[in-house]
Amino acid sequence: MDSYLLDWANLLLRWLHVIVAIAWIGASFYFVWLDNHLIKPQAEDLKAKGVDGELWAVHGGGFYNPQKYMVAPAHLPQHLHWFYWESYWTWMSGFALFALLYLFNAHTYLIDKRVHDWSAPAAVASALGFLAGGWLIYDQICRRFGRKADGSIGNDGIVLGLIALVVAVAAWGACQLFSGRAAFLIVGAMIATMMSANVFFWIIPGQKQVIADMRAGRPVDPIHGQRGKQRSVHNTYFTLPVLIAMLSNHYGMLYSHSHNWLVLIALMLTGALVRTWFVKRHKGVNAWPLLVLVAGLLGGLIVGLKPAPAPAVALAAGSSAMPAVPTFDQVRQVVSQRCQSCHNAALAPKRIQLHTPELIEQHAQDIYQQAVVQKAMPLNNATGITDDERALLGRWFLAR
Repeated sequence: MDSYLLDWANLLLRWLHVIVAIAWIGASFYFVWLDNHLIKPQAEDLKAKGVDGELWAVHGGGFYNPQKYMVAPAHLPQHLHWFYWESYWTWMSGFALFALLYLFNAHTYLIDKRVHDWSAPAAVASALGFLAGGWLIYDQICRRFGRKADGSIGNDGIVLGLIALVVAVAAWGACQLFSGRAAFLIVGAMIATMMSANVFFWIIPGQKQVIADMRAGRPVDPIHGQRGKQRSVHNTYFTLPVLIAMLSNHYGMLYSHSHNWLVLIALMLTGALVRTWFVKRHKGVNAWPLLVLVAGLLGGLIVGLKPAPAPAVALAAGSSAMPAVPTFDQVRQVVSQRCQSCHNAALAPKRIQLHTPELIEQHAQDIYQQAVVQKAMPLNNATGITDDERALLGRWFLAR
């Protein structure tokens, strides 16, 4: 595909993905908040109707009175609003973006030969295996360990502990097989697949079964509501870990670290703790120690990932000279060797070309940001740029 059209496809898919993800996550957050703020009704007519919880709210100049029935109202309304297309479109748009950028360009984005040297088909198959395998393992954990002896849904601590272990192992495994950037994205996509599959395979089918039983006059099995609630709760704790995994793959300081899998686990744990704090706060529980732990984790990451200071430059005795500002010829030589294989007259990712002196000057800010500050380029360091060469580019830019 022409690079210009590829950029447009990337932009539009990413835009769609963000829009529908906001809709899905917003609905998820709202209903968790709503469940935690419902109070037992006092009015006898509500109790008689089977209302288990209600809430009065004001927004946008109007008053709202949501009511929750357990298991369902005696008389089912004809028109019901379903919350599932937000989930499906989030996954579909995300997978399309993943396929466009990573699967169709496996040699560039999935494979880092310094990490694992293998073929593009094998890397693509393994990436897809993470998505499917993650869901299958997670689903089996919920099936086998998520039910009590009496058949009801429970054992939340055991289930969540096993899920956390699976995600941690997946983070380690992905970082041993794929480029750091791809590994972070794949783990995030794996958890996102669990979330959308929960909606597709359990939450919506369970709700449809309840409605079908009610319309047919059959007894409603409460297991459908219990299981749907279980998976919905899991989804709300998954959201922030998924978001940080997706965002962090844009920051080379994170995924290029020698222990990047630990960095990813720490970031996702931070997201889960923040979401836990919100949920507990909605329930009126004092959970401020969680934010202290979050601050500690983030502080540890910030200190632990701080780049080592550049080695001192040996100077002649009695000399006070600073490192010399590189000449443009030195800069052009580095750019020619490390950057122009991708950024040239024929190829121009992000519309950046670097094959002439004028273009190097024009994109000096991009070179500094991507190659020196973030160290995100060259992608997967495919051309082997050295720290000294990055420092040279940095001195040149700052002296301009």
